[in-house]
Amino acid sequence: MSNVLLEAESRADVGRGASRRLRRLENKVPAVIYGSGKDAENIHLAQNKVIKALENEAIYSSVFTITVDGAKQQVILKDLQRHPYKPVILHMDLQRVSDKDVLIRAVPLHFINEEDAPGIRDGGIISHTMTQVEVRCQAKNLPEFITVDMANLELNGIIHLADLSLPKNVELTVDVSDHAHNHPVVSIHLPKVIVEEEPVVEESAEEAAAEEGEEKDTTEANGSESSEEAKPEENA
Repeated sequence: MSNVLLEAESRADVGRGASRRLRRLENKVPAVIYGSGKDAENIHLAQNKVIKALENEAIYSSVFTITVDGAKQQVILKDLQRHPYKPVILHMDLQRVSDKDVLIRAVPLHFINEEDAPGIRDGGIISHTMTQVEVRCQAKNLPEFITVDMANLELNGIIHLADLSLPKNVELTVDVSDHAHNHPVVSIHLPKVIVEEEPVVEESAEEAAAEEGEEKDTTEANGSESSEEAKPEENA
């Protein structure tokens, strides 16, 4: 479980109009909590505190705590609606969870020791194929992230899904024993050399006409010189 903590208050006034008033007049974020066999609960949160909490990537993938009128609940973020162009959160959907609930979540990957990888020292560059993976586990075991250690990755080396070191009681949602599903996560290869061809400059119509005129003048001049040379010398 992450260390994210949000504070909320219950609200009785619901509907689109009420939500607009909350956002515009009170700078609040309307939200709803549901799940765990309990009735859905309409709440609101401070806009600035929500935006601050969303800077922590753990809120998107892990279980966190929210207090509603002082009572703590464990939840996960199910949906988030943002304003199309303003830095404003329009609505949040939160789902209650218990420690034993089995969840399927996308968890971010944290790559470490990239600069120390042998493949980098040999002139290679890193290619990240994945930045997150989908896992299945009980809520109490859901990790904030999964670490990918690249300290031993050599040139032309690849780390696949099957090579990931997963926390205890956490499993991937794909069967990595099947080669078709054992996708690459990160690799190191030499950079490709791109040969740039010299651009072909096309002549404009004016340039082509000018060149043609010069060639014509040169041909006529050469023809005149040949005629003069062919004439016999006149007697004085």
